[in-house]
Amino acid sequence: MSMRDVLARWPFDRRRQEKVVQRSAHEIDTSRPIRHEALVRDIVALPEDWHGAGVCGTPPLRAMDLLAPNRILHSAETGCGKSTLLLSHMSQHHTVFALDDRGDTNSLARVQESSLLRPDTCDFVIGPTQRTLPRHTFSGKLQLVFIDGPHGFPFPELEYYFFYPHMDEGALLILDDIHIPSIFRLFAFLREDAMFEFLGVTYATAFFRRTAAPAFDPVGDGWWLQNYNRKRFPIENFDQGFVPASTPCSEEFNDLMRRFGHAPDNTR
Repeated sequence: MSMRDVLARWPFDRRRQEKVVQRSAHEIDTSRPIRHEALVRDIVALPEDWHGAGVCGTPPLRAMDLLAPNRILHSAETGCGKSTLLLSHMSQHHTVFALDDRGDTNSLARVQESSLLRPDTCDFVIGPTQRTLPRHTFSGKLQLVFIDGPHGFPFPELEYYFFYPHMDEGALLILDDIHIPSIFRLFAFLREDAMFEFLGVTYATAFFRRTAAPAFDPVGDGWWLQNYNRKRFPIENFDQGFVPASTPCSEEFNDLMRRFGHAPDNTR
């Protein structure tokens, strides 16, 4: 069984074609002109089975080009595929964290052998991101990050942890495959985080813009300061998988905020 079979993106395509899934207020309009029209056209013309790990569709590629900063000095992604071809042209220095999957899904080989790749802009860091990302030293602030590596919990969160302190103000953060429940939880958290402005989704790919908010201390705690936690603390019913953001703050939470020198905030 291939990763493409596991991820099963085809239901999204079919439901949209049948108009069962209606356009939401947060769906990005990818019909607008983009900077790399001809290149994206050539990339999406590659076959759906170009490699076996599941290829990036037309709307996410267009949204990536549409929403990215005008000048990208440094960018990074986990996984590789059609997105790598596009980012090699958009970025002056693009770092790709990917597995050597030759003889399996062959995504790395397809990318590196493609005539659409600008190899002079790309560095490939080969190996499991669970090992390569913690050891990596970034040479500068990142203006774009695309998270599409291992999908099992807690690996997307692990990738996010090693990326976010290096993201520049105004940087674009892209989170793929939010239809997977564990990744959707990361998506839900980021939608409410002060460090990011939620720009919208296209298919199962979400886009965020890094705000001017200070980076959350990567070696501290401060969970009580994070909007997602603040709006839902304390969890009282452990049989439910979700606590609405509209749940009022408890007195326990307000006491905790006062203890750490912060005024309680019951606004929603």
